[in-house]
Amino acid sequence: MSKINTEVLKIHPSFQLNKIQADAFDLVEIAKKFQEQGEPFEQEIGDFLIDWLKPEPHIFVKTSGSTGTPKEISIEKQHMVNSALATGKFFKLPEETTALLCLPVSYIAGKMMLVRAMVLGWHIDCVQPKSNPLDLLYKRYDFCAMTPFQLDNSLARLHLIKKLIVGGGAVSVHLKKLVQGINTKIYETYGMTETVTHIAARKVNSKKNKKKKGPIPFKVLANISVSVDKRNCLVIKAPQISNGTIVTNDVVELLSYKKFILKGRYDNVINSGGIKIHPEQVEKKLQKIILQRFFITSLPDDALGEKVILFIEAAFSEEALAEVKALVENLKTLDKYEQPKKIYFVEKFEETHTGKINRINTLKARLA
Repeated sequence: MSKINTEVLKIHPSFQLNKIQADAFDLVEIAKKFQEQGEPFEQEIGDFLIDWLKPEPHIFVKTSGSTGTPKEISIEKQHMVNSALATGKFFKLPEETTALLCLPVSYIAGKMMLVRAMVLGWHIDCVQPKSNPLDLLYKRYDFCAMTPFQLDNSLARLHLIKKLIVGGGAVSVHLKKLVQGINTKIYETYGMTETVTHIAARKVNSKKNKKKKGPIPFKVLANISVSVDKRNCLVIKAPQISNGTIVTNDVVELLSYKKFILKGRYDNVINSGGIKIHPEQVEKKLQKIILQRFFITSLPDDALGEKVILFIEAAFSEEALAEVKALVENLKTLDKYEQPKKIYFVEKFEETHTGKINRINTLKARLA
């Protein structure tokens, strides 16, 4: 017990976990019960709480592996506290906010839901992380965080959530259309493990969005500023959540030091016949006609250098191939150099540990 650094951790007196009011000492007993008697997702919660309550100033967190090999990095606990405070201010989430944790605590997004609750004094309930986390719930919550996949599977019961942040992947055009008119305030977030989850957000179902032409920009949280490097990639300056400037591989259109439009990954750029193509921009256009999971990538080409190819998660058939080809060729918003030169059908995409599409491994597996 003597190792708990309550002065640094500052558990808010209003904090409740699964309806139990708990200070740092109580949390140790709760965490041990989770570890010894809980389901696997509860054991992960117990493990994290024990790590959080240790006097060490940092914890180790796994990255998702969506843009490279998963790795373990060290994050300062104080940075996590600062991130929680910024989230509370940005989304107006005071003490006694009711929150739902439905993300795995093995990754930063789930960890941060618990940290926000402990720091801000929320009343947080934990449920099993699954595709439809609201299916057996009837209680209403002020705040929740989900992946796009969870959101897509929770539309019928979304009235239970007042404010929802969505991260871990882009919210598709199709999904954005489905949430229009829903009373829940839904925000798409931008961030990564290195930035202690989100550093920016944009509302995806605002009535104001309908009147605006073009993409809605991300707005950064307090005490954070952004710029670009010579590649037009986002550079993040956030002294309260990172010890140094963070240079990303995300190509953006910078509107101000507080706003930007995300265009795509620099390391995903396809150079086809001298034309630079962002797969993410092509995917946005194709989302209007392809409902299955898919992605755009490239293969070497003698004439073009690289050629655009399309992967679709579905069983192959000549009829399906002909239908997709016809839809793609007739899509007027698709420029000729963005047209896929080849279409592959894959019954099941390779995925990262967090359920994101692993483009590299899917490509390798299909072409092996």
